[in-house]
Amino acid sequence: MILTSMCLALVCWVLFANRKVAVKDDGQDENKTTGHVYDGIEEYDNPLPRWWFMLFVGTLIFAAIYLVIYPGFGAYKGVIGWTSVKQLEAEQEAAREDHTKTYGVYSSMPVEELIHDGRAMKMGVRLFANNCSVCHGADGGGNFGFPNLTDKDWLYGGSPEEIQASITHGRSGAMPAWGEILGEEKVVAVAEYVMSLSGMDHDADLAEQGAGQFQSTCAACHGPDGKGQKLVGAPNLTDSIWLYEGSREAIQQAIRSGRKNQMPAQENKLREEKIHLLTAYVYSLSYDYDK
Repeated sequence: MILTSMCLALVCWVLFANRKVAVKDDGQDENKTTGHVYDGIEEYDNPLPRWWFMLFVGTLIFAAIYLVIYPGFGAYKGVIGWTSVKQLEAEQEAAREDHTKTYGVYSSMPVEELIHDGRAMKMGVRLFANNCSVCHGADGGGNFGFPNLTDKDWLYGGSPEEIQASITHGRSGAMPAWGEILGEEKVVAVAEYVMSLSGMDHDADLAEQGAGQFQSTCAACHGPDGKGQKLVGAPNLTDSIWLYEGSREAIQQAIRSGRKNQMPAQENKLREEKIHLLTAYVYSLSYDYDK
């Protein structure tokens, strides 16, 4: 408080002490200048213009008023009791009210109804673009290692409840590497059997050799028939949909070295209302509107 007071007082003194300057009027120009000359230009020793002087005075008046209203003078809290914490809380409350008006109106609507609401789906598009498209693609069509959300093939289920659980809590999928355990010959044989499950061109003799190994090694997750299990997120191996491509080399690589992927949980990033709208939008991507 002492330093602030001294600073303001010093500024006032400097300002007013230089408001009037004594100039000798003896008819000699050099007595009316500061003596500074640059490139033939002399500096007159005149006071500040009035408008400029008044601007400085205005800043001093503003400083005094500010220190009365706001807490800028030591431990003094100001007449309005403003704090940055109070302002933050007020802005957060305003944001919550705005959020409720924007998203809250849809929180009680079932997903099956939301997909037919044009305004809700527009909001869902923006949420998807900001949070999901970097992995799943702008149209939800997926990328290498990231599922296509526009088809009927779901690793963890495609019901509204299952989709919401995936978005809220995330998913962590991992396939162990079998290369060192099985050896290269068995890896190749199992890969041929997996190719046979989806009707791809394959070596029948190798596929027959790999069938038994598949039952003892892979069936625990992918099921005896290779149709996958939602409980562990093991993909269906009997269709033509592949998360990491369906070439012979890619299938062998998956068996040999394993796969690992993770979808981050959004519960700490998005509010429940936004997750609800996002769920509806993802559900709409594979929904059959003609049925």
